[in-house]
Amino acid sequence: MKDLVQSVELGVSQRKGVNVTRPRVWLKNEFVRVGLAESLCTYVMMALGLGSVAQVVTGQGAFGQYLSINLGFGLGVAMGVHVGGKVSGAHMNAAVSLTMCVFGRLAWKMLPLYVFAQLLGSFLAAGTIYAVYNEAIYDYCGGNLTVTGVKATAGIFATYPAPYLSLFAGFIDQVFGTAMLLLCLMALSDQKNKPAAAGSEPVVVGLLVLLIGISLGSNSGYAINPTRDIGPRVFTAIAGWGTDVFRAGNGWWWVPLVAPCIGGVLGAGIYKALVEMHHPPLSEQGERLVEELAEETSPLGKQGNCETNVCV
Repeated sequence: MKDLVQSVELGVSQRKGVNVTRPRVWLKNEFVRVGLAESLCTYVMMALGLGSVAQVVTGQGAFGQYLSINLGFGLGVAMGVHVGGKVSGAHMNAAVSLTMCVFGRLAWKMLPLYVFAQLLGSFLAAGTIYAVYNEAIYDYCGGNLTVTGVKATAGIFATYPAPYLSLFAGFIDQVFGTAMLLLCLMALSDQKNKPAAAGSEPVVVGLLVLLIGISLGSNSGYAINPTRDIGPRVFTAIAGWGTDVFRAGNGWWWVPLVAPCIGGVLGAGIYKALVEMHHPPLSEQGERLVEELAEETSPLGKQGNCETNVCV
């Protein structure tokens, strides 16, 4: 079978006049390929997002404001989708992976792999940004690594609630934000509705994250992603901020872990129950599409234009 596949590939390449060469190191194991791609796209997203936070915080407003962080994470997500989208789907978010499993779009056996890959990518990204901005961080805080206070720097890496926010309100904030994320992602991938145009998915998903940051970010930093938060939080605990990263905000650390998982399933479920399950059969959709196209092209027909053919 292996020789047959190789001969077919060779025959196709010869007919097309293209020389196909297999890389010396080629991973055939799906788990390995998916894991590596998911780790890398998460790393890219987190490095660019955390870098934007570090620049704003250590620059004390001279190199950007809150919108810079929104743009950093939004564009970081877009780049992450480009990096791993065709291999792993570029979830970059355990709440997304869990939701895909719940609704049958991802095998449950793949969930641990996705979560581990996302944790690894997030942890390594936090370490990278710490190394890149190490001197800037120490210059900003005078070498005193704190979680709360005027010169707090732990918020560069993980999310913390605003002083006025209770745990209950913060929990609702994270459930709602993640619900909006997954509801919109379900809509953008619904081929029977108005999905994102082919090739535009990275930009559209990045804009969605930007929009959530602009509208739902001030309460607690819109983590909406368990692995995005816990990986860098563990890193900061190791790197010098200590166990305060788990005690701050009345023990806030568990909220970005649990609430996004609930919110993701809830948001996707709402879209599925109110929209996706009620799409007409494909035959009816096809007839309706023909009618719409006929209406759109009828002015051309009246003008005697016979160059435009519509095939359904």
